[in-house]
Amino acid sequence: MERRTFLTTMATLPALPALAALQARRTPVYRIVTSYKPAAQPGMPGPYAGRVVSVHSPDCIDEETDQVDVDSVQGMIARGMTTLTGDKNSRDSWARFFNTQDVVGIKVNCVGGPAVISSPEVVADIATNLMGVGVKPANIVIYERSGTQISQMHYQRFVPAGIRVEASDTWLGFDPGVYVETNFFGEDDTRSYMLRMITERFTKIINVPNMKDHGASGVTGCLKNIAYGAFNNVDRSHHRSETETLTFIGTLATVEPLRSRTVLHIMDGLRGVWHAGPFSRDKRYRFYPKQMKFGTDPVAIDRFLIDVIDGKRKQEGAISVWERDMKYYSTRLADWQADPNVNRFIREPGHIEYASTLGLGVYDTSRIDHVEIAI
Repeated sequence: MERRTFLTTMATLPALPALAALQARRTPVYRIVTSYKPAAQPGMPGPYAGRVVSVHSPDCIDEETDQVDVDSVQGMIARGMTTLTGDKNSRDSWARFFNTQDVVGIKVNCVGGPAVISSPEVVADIATNLMGVGVKPANIVIYERSGTQISQMHYQRFVPAGIRVEASDTWLGFDPGVYVETNFFGEDDTRSYMLRMITERFTKIINVPNMKDHGASGVTGCLKNIAYGAFNNVDRSHHRSETETLTFIGTLATVEPLRSRTVLHIMDGLRGVWHAGPFSRDKRYRFYPKQMKFGTDPVAIDRFLIDVIDGKRKQEGAISVWERDMKYYSTRLADWQADPNVNRFIREPGHIEYASTLGLGVYDTSRIDHVEIAI
């Protein structure tokens, strides 16, 4: 299938709510503390702001066995990278971002484990491509905030020898000198600290999120994976029915050096979760988008994630991620887990547009170059 733009494929979708309509209460006061300066060209939105490449492959995963086809995944990654950069050879594409001196963190997502995570097959090919441009295995680190979650996924079994798998409780912890301070709901601990592996060790970061619904933020993709995955004490943004994810996610993503060092996003959409995310405890809420999205702009990629998740919810007869009517809200966790027409919080998918106002990327679809490829 030849490439085609967003406007030719998505023109029939309804308009999304304006950000102003979602901001019914004051924006929290954030105090950002960091000594790190932004790069001349920060990684987000990076050199390809407003550009998204979506690669679809019906053969990338078997829905019956849940087995990933490695050859298909490798082909998807190669095609996605060359289309993003315009190079003929995928090695040249990777060399635009990484060199032999880099220490590269690969930010995975394991909260939906073991069923829906950053696929080991995807992560392994990313690592192989990094090694192909001279990054030493010892300088490649697969990481997640939670050591318990990542240790259960056994990435070591899939990636080349020498590559590390780390978390906050296995390596360096959190940096006391880099944090975001705010008081959301009168909580005692008002600071969120950044991982020290980000501030002190990584020179570059690759973000590998999944395609998932989220009870608080509406969807969880590039922005939430890189932001909440870099700081501690983030769950405090959810309280009873309310959530401050609207502004907190984007604010965290702007903090240096996270913003400058996050240079590439590869969204793993082989599997997905259309309700009760970010977890995947109920098999009936899993689905198979069978695609991957590539870019340096997390806002633009996440803008299309909304359509993927909401499209699947509509197909299943469920309320939209934009639905905010309190008649759909329940205080009982079991109700939300059992019924896709129940909300656990007032969802905030507007966090993606809000992040665009912070300079993290392009949200306006008329300004996004969305290339779709089927292989």
